[in-house]
Amino acid sequence: MTLLENLRQFPAFESVPDDQLQWVIERAEVVLFPDETILFKPGEPVEFLILLLEGRIRVEAASNGSGDELIVYEQHAILGVLPFSRMKSIPNRLIADKGSRILQLHRDHLQALIRACYELTEVLVHQMTTRVRDFTKLTQQNEKMASLGRLSAGLAHELNNPVAAVVRSAETLKAHLRATPEAFKTVMNLRLTNEQVDSVNTVFFGKLDACLAKGASAPLTLLERSSLEDELTDWLDDHGVDDSLDLAGPLVEYCFSVTDLDWILDKIGEANLGGVVNWLVNNLVTENLVFDISEASRRISTLVGSIKNYTHMDRGAGKESVQLAEGIRNTLTLLNHKVKSKHITVNLNLPDHLPAVCGWPGELNQVWTNLIDNAIDALPEGGQIEISSQPDHQANGLDFVLTKVIDNGSGIPTDIQDKIFEPFFTTKEIGKGTGLGLDIVQGIVKHHNGSIKVQSAPGRTEFCVCLPVQ
Repeated sequence: MTLLENLRQFPAFESVPDDQLQWVIERAEVVLFPDETILFKPGEPVEFLILLLEGRIRVEAASNGSGDELIVYEQHAILGVLPFSRMKSIPNRLIADKGSRILQLHRDHLQALIRACYELTEVLVHQMTTRVRDFTKLTQQNEKMASLGRLSAGLAHELNNPVAAVVRSAETLKAHLRATPEAFKTVMNLRLTNEQVDSVNTVFFGKLDACLAKGASAPLTLLERSSLEDELTDWLDDHGVDDSLDLAGPLVEYCFSVTDLDWILDKIGEANLGGVVNWLVNNLVTENLVFDISEASRRISTLVGSIKNYTHMDRGAGKESVQLAEGIRNTLTLLNHKVKSKHITVNLNLPDHLPAVCGWPGELNQVWTNLIDNAIDALPEGGQIEISSQPDHQANGLDFVLTKVIDNGSGIPTDIQDKIFEPFFTTKEIGKGTGLGLDIVQGIVKHHNGSIKVQSAPGRTEFCVCLPVQ
């Protein structure tokens, strides 16, 4: 088969005259590559228009070549530099993973090709615009998947602690309840009047309420706790109550003092003291374990609710009234792991009566995710992030909501501030950023007829997002 016949098999060249294909053949060269030949390394200049006559060429997702396939070019594909293309290099590896045969035309011939071959130039320009569109869409999807991966990792980490607490408390409760029959025997042998039973119930539920209320107060220091346990242990020993060391800890945990025990003794008498104290401690331990399980379950419910609200999985895809504060808080919940890992302080100023905006909540959550995630990455250990929203009535009579994400990191250098919204521009290390985060943010904000601006200096970087209420 001649080269012309081979090029005629390219679907893209169906309308290109033979003489224009022959023009290319006379100035190009055929090159053969064995399996797994590296055509281009990351950052190397791309100097040729490449027509894949036979074989298969893959582009790897990771710049170091260890990633999955990003794009695969099969036989009769067109790649490399194209007319009017600004391509100088690519950030990925290109590999011929089957014995490949290509026809390559050096970029020096492209100016003459544009002048001499109108139909061929038209085809190649269409090829370039399609490639840019497909590659951008693919990379944006990869960026969204990477963002979802980061959120999933944070969510898994956040869920791990309450789930572990539920399992641990449930196992402890199971073991604790096995001792109930023996405690029940002791209770059945007590001789208490209804008034005495009521007094025990009064102190029991009173201490439970006091324990719930103490959450707002300062916890006991180790020295204070040890001193109180010693006092209760001595009191129990003095009154002949067995296992005083085991009983003293839970009693201190629930705010019991020597005065409380004196009150109980006065109400029930010495003969019933041991049984009543054991009953109190058994029930206090049970209540404590149930409370721990309840709190951990509530935390799990909050996290699941946050991810559900974040993704809006139970809503339609159309525009709706969006409470920005809710989306920001849900985003922070899912990024909490990263915040805690760097000991970052987050200050929120989100008024309760902030006007709702009309938009796509899932898209707006991507805005907050990218801006907050970038702020976290830019901050050193112990940095600060401030997030605020406020109504903004502009001179044109329209109402907006102005949201600011501010960090006290090192700032964005002045010479690149006008480039940060460009696609594929990133200051992060290779493999840690695609350069599409802020490009996606800007696209979403424009989709909502809003605006985004940045002001940055060392110690303060401020992103301002202005979204219309209507």
